[in-house]
Amino acid sequence: MSTQLSTPVNRQTVSALSQSKGEPAWLEEIRTKGAELAETLEWPTPEKVRIGRWNLTAVGAHKPQDAIASAEELPEAVRELAGQSPAGLVVQRNSASVLRQLSPELAAKGVIFTDLETAAREHGELVRQYLFQAVPQDENKLTALQSAIWNGGIFLYVPKNVEVELPLQALLYSDDAEAAFAPRVLVVADNHSRVTYVDNVVSTYGEAARPVTKPTIVEVIVKPGAHVRYATVHNMGDNLVDLTVRRAVVENDGRVEWVIGDLHDGHTLSETQSLLKGNGSSSDAKVISIGSKSQQMSLTTGAVHFGRNTESDMVTRAVMKDQATAIINGVTKIEKGATKSNGQQTEKVLMLSPKARGDANPILLIDEDDVKAGHAASVGQVNPEQVYYLMSRGISKKDAERLIIYGFLTPVVTEIPIDAVREQLQRLLERKLEG
Repeated sequence: MSTQLSTPVNRQTVSALSQSKGEPAWLEEIRTKGAELAETLEWPTPEKVRIGRWNLTAVGAHKPQDAIASAEELPEAVRELAGQSPAGLVVQRNSASVLRQLSPELAAKGVIFTDLETAAREHGELVRQYLFQAVPQDENKLTALQSAIWNGGIFLYVPKNVEVELPLQALLYSDDAEAAFAPRVLVVADNHSRVTYVDNVVSTYGEAARPVTKPTIVEVIVKPGAHVRYATVHNMGDNLVDLTVRRAVVENDGRVEWVIGDLHDGHTLSETQSLLKGNGSSSDAKVISIGSKSQQMSLTTGAVHFGRNTESDMVTRAVMKDQATAIINGVTKIEKGATKSNGQQTEKVLMLSPKARGDANPILLIDEDDVKAGHAASVGQVNPEQVYYLMSRGISKKDAERLIIYGFLTPVVTEIPIDAVREQLQRLLERKLEG
């Protein structure tokens, strides 16, 4: 079945918007090329999930936003998500960035942490060097469309040998269903640098909000010997389609760690992939998700081994309730020449309803002999023996089941590096599980 749908933008509208925002000519050219490509390319076709039936073209219109002086001016509904953020904070509201903060100490070391639109104007050569290095513009209709309409976004650059001890944080939120909301994130860690980046992606629409599509692209560039930890929590309304592609390119002895909380209420297409280009590079990915109501999800976590002595580990844990459905793919690809590499993956799905469906699909694609690779997958219900044991200790059946579910998700929750974000994740788990 073809998923070729009409494109909500064209070269003229994209060019006019780029010029109205005073963007450099090279960025305008990229955007217009993206609009042209989107007219001919097709949407991704994930296995067993017909995203062509989703409302993929409701991307909204660009709406300027007023800047704020501090996180204290944020709406109460999202203020606590900004936390203390002593190292740095960038906030995007709907179509534009409204707050940019970075500690003077990090700025003095050459760290750049701002929105991507500002970075394209002020650090154009640096942005051009790395933009689309992980996710090509012409890969499919999603990548082309996002390259044309992205707004706000994040640019994080850490110079050589600089270690950022405290997490840098971003809050990306939408409270206007008519406004375009399409952030793009570009993280670059130069040689032997180290950084932790955390973002919260939320919406605060009312129940009667119109359908919305949010396309997001994340590119992480890990130079030799660098280490990037990327944590994100998605929590948006069920009227919103979340299309997110995250990809890292990891060079010699570099390392990327993904901590993903896909707790969105609407339809979800989520792809997180590490390209282990360099010898000795490594990747660790932990993903949790909860499906509820009639939600449809396609969750794919992958690692492609190109370099020798590379290592990848992937853990995905999902809880399915009501009539929700999820296709959960783990893909380990070891290319010819990637000797001594080791790729491991685990997908586990816990079913809370007879009408829910969760498919766990471990996939190993091995083109080299001298490697290690393994997988584990399971789909099941709450273990009655565990429930019985807890009840024998005086715990009610409902509380016993809840404890088992929380224990099932704990390996990912505990990895969130900011207390406020981790607490928010726990609250979201409670809401989705008990709602």
